Amino acid sequence: MSAPHSDSFALPPLSPVVVEPAVRAALAEDLGTGGDMTTDNVVPESARAEIAIVPRKPGRIAGLDLALTAFRLIDPSIQVETLVRDGGAAVPGQPIALVSGPGRGVLTAERVALNFLGHLSGIATATHGIVTAVAGSHARICCTRKTTPGLRVFEKYAVRAGGGVNHRFGLHDGVLIKDNHIAVAGGIAATVAAARARVGHMVKIEVEVDTLDQLEEALAAGADAVLLDNMSPETLKRAVTLVGGRAVTEASGNITVETAPAIAASGVDLLSVGWITHSAPCLDIGLDFRRLTA
Repeated sequence: MSAPHSDSFALPPLSPVVVEPAVRAALAEDLGTGGDMTTDNVVPESARAEIAIVPRKPGRIAGLDLALTAFRLIDPSIQVETLVRDGGAAVPGQPIALVSGPGRGVLTAERVALNFLGHLSGIATATHGIVTAVAGSHARICCTRKTTPGLRVFEKYAVRAGGGVNHRFGLHDGVLIKDNHIAVAGGIAATVAAARARVGHMVKIEVEVDTLDQLEEALAAGADAVLLDNMSPETLKRAVTLVGGRAVTEASGNITVETAPAIAASGVDLLSVGWITHSAPCLDIGLDFRRLTA
């Protein structure tokens, strides 16, 4: 039974239909054809273990469902109690989950569980840091498609756990017209018109612009959103004024925790940040054995 941390929030969990295949594949990669040659040969079959999953550094938690699924797939008799929900705070030395059951199963699942948990908690932590940096503005932090192949759904989930929001999930669920599309298709107006004629009414069209002149073209063409690429805070302010609420404004381009407050103060709606998924450091989380009995 889960007990939420006091500052966690209601983050909708990922479906087991999505979680289990990814965890199963990770375990299969680790076990190969020979199984856990270390644990199976040195730990008695009768041994039982009780462990705590404990953060070593402060941060935000994400990926508990994946970590705990790893234990359950290895041995369904392993019992798990979560003490903090995804999105909650990681407090050094304070357990976020308790795991008990056959010692072999606990040790075999350990690394896959911690790999998912540390990686995704690192993304949630990085996201939370930049979300905190822009607190007080109306701007939201969003991620990009710069994700690990095969892990995008989980990394974008971790962004939500850190308080951010998701950009499009892939090439299939939104139109983002970038400079190369414009160059090949013959200008902003022609590109937007071609996209509008072919996509459904539920699909939004965003246009990347580098200058205020391009911004005016995108607005005239009826873009739903504009990606303001590598603009200074001063230029962003002028861009927001020019847009006047006619489109969603998104700032992009090497945004850091240090530069984010000034960018958010320009009045843009979104700050698009790639490094929170592709370069966030892993959050240090480990297993502390409370008891191991034969």
